[in-house]
Amino acid sequence: MIPQQLIARKRDGHALSRQELEGLLNGYLQGDVGDDQMAAFLMAVYFEGLDDSELETLVDVMLRSGNVLARGRVAGPRVDKHSTGGVGDKVSIVLAPLAAEMGMVVPMMSGRSLGHTGGTLDKLESIPGFRTRVSLERFNTVLDSVGCAMVGQTDEIAPLDRRLYALRDVTATVPSLPLITASIMSKKLAESLDGLVLDVKVGSGAFLSRIEDARRLARAMVGVGRARGLAVTAVLSAMDRPLGMSVGNALEVREAVACLSGEGPDELRDLVVELAGEMALSAGLVLTLEEGRRRAGDVLAGGGALERFRRLVTAQGGTLRYSRDNYGLPVAPITKVVPANRGGLISRIDPRALGYGVIPMGGGRTRQDQDLDPSVGFELCVQVGDRVSRGDPLAIVHGASPDDLFVGARVLEDAVRIADRLAGDPLPLVLERVVSG
Repeated sequence: MIPQQLIARKRDGHALSRQELEGLLNGYLQGDVGDDQMAAFLMAVYFEGLDDSELETLVDVMLRSGNVLARGRVAGPRVDKHSTGGVGDKVSIVLAPLAAEMGMVVPMMSGRSLGHTGGTLDKLESIPGFRTRVSLERFNTVLDSVGCAMVGQTDEIAPLDRRLYALRDVTATVPSLPLITASIMSKKLAESLDGLVLDVKVGSGAFLSRIEDARRLARAMVGVGRARGLAVTAVLSAMDRPLGMSVGNALEVREAVACLSGEGPDELRDLVVELAGEMALSAGLVLTLEEGRRRAGDVLAGGGALERFRRLVTAQGGTLRYSRDNYGLPVAPITKVVPANRGGLISRIDPRALGYGVIPMGGGRTRQDQDLDPSVGFELCVQVGDRVSRGDPLAIVHGASPDDLFVGARVLEDAVRIADRLAGDPLPLVLERVVSG
């Protein structure tokens, strides 16, 4: 196998045989193919895509590069949820303990920040002491004792995906449908699930801004699951504005805990309840989606999900102080309120601008090995459709330095648009469903 020949063939739009693609991928795992060559291959895939056979090979090699989780000792259907990534998306932090409280076993493996979107692992690691890098044995112990666990990929699970995931982040190859499909489904197939719910984001803040592309991705992932006997439901949800009012790791955890406490933004709660209802339906715990939504809402209001989250944090080494407004989370040393420069309607809040705006403040990555400042970010004071007067607060910048405040204020001035009318109708929170069938 000569890597550059295979890269050139894919670059020129040709399909690789199973043997060729397996050889290239396994060569990368073994060190015979370098990061530079794999980056070139990923870029070729970004432009030329993969056919069904190549996609199946990629998923299979990723899955077989590691181990598959054992079922564990806890009774109950094993169901997980995965999001394709969005700005302000802290749903998993609420959803995992909620689904566990509803009677499901939730072995959730999540990712780090990718492009302009934050990562669940980075958010969780803003909790003092919280460990997301654990062994497979420890993962199973937490899962058995709490009913849910939230970790990153262990060395044992799909190590090929872990390496490609990091490489995609720094080579602008994230928005590739086959690469997204293979990355998500290889991890989820390794979890020995009974059901899977996918939250496919649509809009300017998503990796896929067009609903047609989101549908294609949803159908591809549902198809991969169906071919391997896994029931998969995909929900297309809005990402033409941030989800919730906070963007930034610790700020988003604070908002997630507020949601578990019966507070927080309505859209966040509504999407959590929707996805929890889908998970319950996939698990066979309810007969209809509406019944699942009602049950999820009742359980969330009852407080049991918050208590289960407390147990999860403790089991994974973390500490939260529930008697304080900030829960003991990192707090930025300085803040700045950004006011409206005119009166009118909030016509648009650009989620992509906010997502990228966190990066120069230290809240996101430009290199694979970069540490994050979990305290920085944006706290919105308005939503699309709100009416403001000149001088009203639009948002608060949380920064580590005066430069952060300056950069953050400029980002907000561009991201939050004020006009005499809306820029267009906001997308509905849930656009549609794609179901195995």
